[in-house]
Amino acid sequence: MESVKTDRTLFIDHEAVSALGLLKAGLLHPVTKLMGSQETEDVLRDAQYKGCSFPFPFILSPSGITNEKVLSSTAVGETLVLMCDSVEVGYIVVDEVFEINPKKRVKQIYGTDHESHPGVKQTLKRVGNYAVSGDFHIDYKEALRAKQAIQKAKESIDAKHTTAIMVAVNPLHRAHERLIRQTLDNTDLVVLYLLKPYTQDNLSFEIRHKVLSYFVENFLPQNRVVIVTLEHSYIFAGHNEVILDALVAKNYGCDRLVIGQHHAGVGMYYTQHSNQSICDRVKGIDIEIKISNEFVYCNECTTLVSTHTCPHGKHHHISYRSDSILNLLQCGIIPPVVLMRKELSAMILCELFVGRIQNIDKLYHDILPSAGLIEEPSDYDFYIKLIELYQTTSLT
Repeated sequence: MESVKTDRTLFIDHEAVSALGLLKAGLLHPVTKLMGSQETEDVLRDAQYKGCSFPFPFILSPSGITNEKVLSSTAVGETLVLMCDSVEVGYIVVDEVFEINPKKRVKQIYGTDHESHPGVKQTLKRVGNYAVSGDFHIDYKEALRAKQAIQKAKESIDAKHTTAIMVAVNPLHRAHERLIRQTLDNTDLVVLYLLKPYTQDNLSFEIRHKVLSYFVENFLPQNRVVIVTLEHSYIFAGHNEVILDALVAKNYGCDRLVIGQHHAGVGMYYTQHSNQSICDRVKGIDIEIKISNEFVYCNECTTLVSTHTCPHGKHHHISYRSDSILNLLQCGIIPPVVLMRKELSAMILCELFVGRIQNIDKLYHDILPSAGLIEEPSDYDFYIKLIELYQTTSLT
């Protein structure tokens, strides 16, 4: 990127870079620019922007003593360099600088400013007392490349309907598979938006991307599925997440959005004698939003079923709770195939426990069947054959 001639700098983080990149790529339309003070007040009052649902003002308000000094002394028309991790990533030509209340800003996003909320404390650290608006340039091309990939896939199969699914796949389990396949039955093209958070609490993004790609390449029609990375910054983490999911999906070229019943941003509530959700309050976004039923394994039906169609009680159901399945993997236990496809479990265990299995040759040949040929077993092969051995029965 060509540098601008200024010695005045704003320091921003990767979350700000990705959010500005989405804005610049047109993926938050009708929002096309950083909001000024008047637009901020309007959005706070109406929760809309140009007739379209938008949950909170889209502003740039970086924290830090240096940033505050710069913004508090900036003149209209001045150019400020945008720096992230000591790298120049863009610039902004200042139109307005105005004060904000960081605690109110956080409450607008999460619905609370109580620090017991997992995102509040972290976000308070990154939101400053001043916001800046103006025309900007940002060196972030991932969003544009993803948009082009989706358009190319649509053209290749002449897709009439394109459906978005936001997935964390942490890890990818059988209920995810059922949701994706069920969606494919009702659309031409599925876009899987793989969420890339800025925390390291879960499986790494690299592992999740590798596993999801393997599943798509080996078990789904590849020409009808596109994987897109969606950097999941704090603006997507609030109770209005579905609104931003719908807006981004629509601007990426999707006309449908499928979300799970337990999606964090659904926000079910009861009013006027009926169940409602935040989906019922989405205005001005021309996209169909469907909330999928919950899937469970029923030991009476002996298959994966929807809780809406299974006649048996909850005590017969095995739930697909990602955190519990992940806990098994983190303990080094390969999950039963009713929970996860064995190939995917083996891939994850190989990544989590590199070189873990000692004397693998001896173990492999002592307790596992083979084709009678000389084999050089890998950890992956060992896990696959071990889970198959668990499924072996004895005649009595």
